[in-house]
Amino acid sequence: MIITKEIQEILLNSPAKALATYADNDVNVVPVSSVKLVDGKIWLIDYFFHKTRLNIIANPNIALTFWVDLKGYQIKAKVNYVTSGKAFDNAKKWIANIHPNRIIKGLLVLDTYAIFNISIHNKRI
Repeated sequence: MIITKEIQEILLNSPAKALATYADNDVNVVPVSSVKLVDGKIWLIDYFFHKTRLNIIANPNIALTFWVDLKGYQIKAKVNYVTSGKAFDNAKKWIANIHPNRIIKGLLVLDTYAIFNISIHNKRI
């Protein structure tokens, strides 16, 4: 699914982002900070996830919600949780430049399958 330029801009510039996971009849929602778009996929970095990581391993379907003022979106995606390889190495280099003291536990690569406009006065996508 194509993420439009408008959605990309809000995603990358939003100070408010929340990642929701679900497994074993338990919903978990956490804030996320480091977000990047690579080859049409959204990258999220795992620095502190515990329950989130366990939920993703059990159920890779997530929802990512982000907004600026009254404009926002929810993306539903399937996650590939990566802890080694080229993408993981590239993520470590990217983060080393912006947060040199943080340790990356994993890279979440999101494959978007639905986008919802959650803005006030929204238009359907």
